Amino acid sequence: MKLLHEAVLERRLVADGAMGTELMAAGLEAGGCGEAWNLSHPDRVLAIHRRYAEAGADCIITNTFGGSRTMLARHGHGDDVAAINRAGVRLVREAFRAAGREGWVLGDLGPLGAILEPVGELPVATAQAAYEEQAAALVEAGADALILETQTSLEELGLGIDAARKAGAPSIIASLSYDRSADGTFWVTMMGVLPERAAVFAAERGAHIVALNCGTGLDMAGAAAVVRNYRAHGPLPAMGQPNAGNPVLEAGRVVYKQTPAEMASGVDEVLAAGAAIVGSCCGSTPAHTAAIRRAVDAFNRRHPAAAR
Repeated sequence: MKLLHEAVLERRLVADGAMGTELMAAGLEAGGCGEAWNLSHPDRVLAIHRRYAEAGADCIITNTFGGSRTMLARHGHGDDVAAINRAGVRLVREAFRAAGREGWVLGDLGPLGAILEPVGELPVATAQAAYEEQAAALVEAGADALILETQTSLEELGLGIDAARKAGAPSIIASLSYDRSADGTFWVTMMGVLPERAAVFAAERGAHIVALNCGTGLDMAGAAAVVRNYRAHGPLPAMGQPNAGNPVLEAGRVVYKQTPAEMASGVDEVLAAGAAIVGSCCGSTPAHTAAIRRAVDAFNRRHPAAAR
């Protein structure tokens, strides 16, 4: 297969959806270490990945969002970094094979769980080492790309991109998490990063794709707004993974109630804004991915020229 950032210049792709809620549905206890399931319950993780592959995902993200040493140490798995990340890549690859199709394995590196010095207490050297260790494990296991997900500060994002480059990642995706402003007129990360700044930073630091995922109020319409901003201010292809609508609290639980059809109805706007990859985040399921797949295919039939 072509490198991911080359393939998206020729056709629009579909990414998978939420992992955490699927793990909980499979039996993960609240607050448990889902990444450790790559070793303790690989069959359950594989089943989730396979459902996304069968739903039509071209790109599937590994179950390694909290797979850094800083995050795993909180659950007593700090010494299992390499094993957990290697297994994460293997399970996605097996899922594509089981579904009888090819796809890109995206090695997931989430936030490190603390704010960097001098604003916070996490030493930069510790953060750098954590990202380098995880990135190396994912690349050595054969990940087709690395995705820095749910990032809110350019300082941490930069360390992650640097680690991905050092590890020799074939493609690097810089994905930030945006919240809607109080007056509803713009999008910004928790640490004050605007999409236009992120688009420039990601390109200058060496990422190949700039993306968005999660965030307060970040639905398909919000994703389209951020993607338009990315495309207006930077040269990189864009990727969007919005949530399944806005969450509501029911019986003490956060619930996302947007149906697959409702979510897919916003795909055209995201693609028209210039997105090269569309997936989903919190609250979504393989059924949402299947609906997005149909919407992307329909859009491609109407607009065969690749998004650039």
